[in-house]
Order: sequence, then structure tokens, then C-alpha cells
Amino acid sequence: MTVRNHLLTLVCALGLGACSSTPTHYYTLIAPATQAPANTSAAPFQFEMQAVLMAVQVDQPPLVVRQGDGSLAILENERWGAPLGDEFHDALTGELERRFGSRDLAGLPKQSDQPVLSIRTDVRRFESVLGQYALIDVVWNLSLRGNGSGKRQTLTCSSVIRQPAGVGMESLVLAHQKAVSSLADSIAKTANSWARQPDSRCPS
Repeated sequence: MTVRNHLLTLVCALGLGACSSTPTHYYTLIAPATQAPANTSAAPFQFEMQAVLMAVQVDQPPLVVRQGDGSLAILENERWGAPLGDEFHDALTGELERRFGSRDLAGLPKQSDQPVLSIRTDVRRFESVLGQYALIDVVWNLSLRGNGSGKRQTLTCSSVIRQPAGVGMESLVLAHQKAVSSLADSIAKTANSWARQPDSRCPS
């Protein structure tokens, strides 16, 4: 009887432990598709979004937050819905599609009578501080071909964007969504201007 009682106690304890374990939450950088189109006229080019290079310290499923002492905390129960590089790529692509008024044609056939803009992004920093801010430091490259000049044009720029974040993980993720949206604004404005005036430069 004693052994049986011990076994029952152990089973009950394991059951209670499972019920009381911290649930896992999943987040995305893709903002809700409830906003009005950002651009009503199509850009003067087709565009293709290349794969994103993501800072290795944060390119993992759990969210990584920066602590006050300079250390990093990996939050195993707070996770991205997809690898962070993919989340960033899909979020930025969606924002650019709205601004360019066209779809991403990466890996798809292109029209021969329109220039093609390729966009590459290298996320050097993706910084998250709970209750304070979200920051991204991104180097982005524009490459335009088929524009009638007979040669490929390139332009490399960089953006450091910091968005304030309130209390809670949801607020931090929302701040990152806003940072991606701000980055898309800079890329779209620069690309549209540069495609029409090749001597245009990066935003200051």
C-alpha cells in the first residue's frame, strides 16, 4: 500500500506540474492587414525581395531581450512564429508591396519591358528591451536592372530605427512592427526617387 500511495502522489505531482507550467506564446513581425493601401499608383519597376541576413545573436525561435547589465536573456516561452530572419523578410515584403503597389516577384517570371529592383537587407542589430524600446540597425542595398542604361545600378544605404515600447511583450513586438514599417517607408521613398533620378542619394 505504501508503494502504491507513493506512486499516486508522484502521478498527482507530475499532473499538477504540467498544468501549472508556463504556456508558450507566439508572436509575429507581420502587422495586421487592416490598414488602407499605402500607395495607389504602382512603382516604375517590378521588385523582388531577397533573403534577409539576421544578426546571429537573435536569429533563433525564442525572443532574445537585452538586460540592463548588457547581458542577453533567451525567453524560451516567448517565441516567434517562424525563424526571425523569415519573420523580418515577410513583414518587410508585405509593407513594401503596399507602398510599391505591386507584388514581390522573387523567383517568378518578370515582364521584359519593365526594370527590376532587387532589395537586400542585412540586419546588423535587432535589439529588444522590455518596457523601453525596440531597435533595428539595417544596411539595405537596392539594385536596378533593365532600366535602359545597359548596366546594373546599385545603391547601398543604412537605417537605425528606434521605437519606444510600453510594458509587456506585446508592446515590444508592436514596437518592432512599427520599426519595420518605418524601414519600409525609407526604402520605398528612396527606391522610387532613385529609379526616376539615378543621382539621388540615401536618406540622411
